Amino acid sequence: MDEDRARTLAQEIVRALRGKRSQTALSRRLGYRSNVVYLWESGRRAPSASELFRIVRKTGRKPARAWQRFPVDLQDVDLGTPEGVASLLGQLRGEAKVADVARRAGVSRYVASRWLRGVTEPRLWEFFVLVEALTFRLVDWVASLVPPSSVPVVEAQWRELEARRNVAFSHPWSQALLRQIETVGYQRLKRHRAGWLATKLGISKDEEAASLAALHEAGLVRWDGQRYHSAPVAVDTSVASLADRKKLRLHWADLGRTRIEEGADGYYSWAVVAMSRDDYERLRGMHVRYMKALRQLVDESEPSELVVVANVQLFALE
Repeated sequence: MDEDRARTLAQEIVRALRGKRSQTALSRRLGYRSNVVYLWESGRRAPSASELFRIVRKTGRKPARAWQRFPVDLQDVDLGTPEGVASLLGQLRGEAKVADVARRAGVSRYVASRWLRGVTEPRLWEFFVLVEALTFRLVDWVASLVPPSSVPVVEAQWRELEARRNVAFSHPWSQALLRQIETVGYQRLKRHRAGWLATKLGISKDEEAASLAALHEAGLVRWDGQRYHSAPVAVDTSVASLADRKKLRLHWADLGRTRIEEGADGYYSWAVVAMSRDDYERLRGMHVRYMKALRQLVDESEPSELVVVANVQLFALE
């Protein structure tokens, strides 16, 4: 996201969070005597990242809830403080190199380093640029805070993301193809060979062709005349409807069942146990933390050599 769009987003998201409240009323709720919200929405001044989360809290929302689908643990983090923002950015960064983050954000290594170490706090529009550089999921994050229709600068991009998300549901194998295209094995091919991806994944050539066509139409892969390349776009299917998510869960659960029947390699573990309701809730928490740790490990893993399915189930028999 470039600076102009990020600045506009900062103005629009403050307006969307304010809702029907007056600018003066929200300014007072935030502890300001002057109408600082007017200055923020007009672009004359920019709030800091921590001030955004104070607005989120003062308008009846929970700042940490917007980050539930990201690999971060904010249990003891106050996002309404510069220290809390620094903790969040540090977790989003993971093991990424400062130089890489700076390049993606379009800033110097010095500036990126100071933000990531908490030496200085980014202004809100700078925070948006940094989140996009660290996650490629800024638009999804914005949509978890406010309706995309209330922030015109990202509304069209949100509709595009929704179209790309639909590819995962209409062609479930497309996500595996997308990951296989990223592997060093495919990138070492002199040129794309029809059926190579299908053989690697154990699917038909027709499924390969249909999934590639859908991915290309949605802009999730591009063709350079020799082979396909994946686009640096994170498509978060967890924000889709329950029906669509159920369809995907069944697809990958059925794949696990098929591999068990075939005696294919993999870990297929289970445990049927009795425990207290309190401990079951603790186990649910462990499950969530495991998935967050898995996503962070994937984000940091290099080079891409294998496509892996992690199919984890946990439920009470009652």
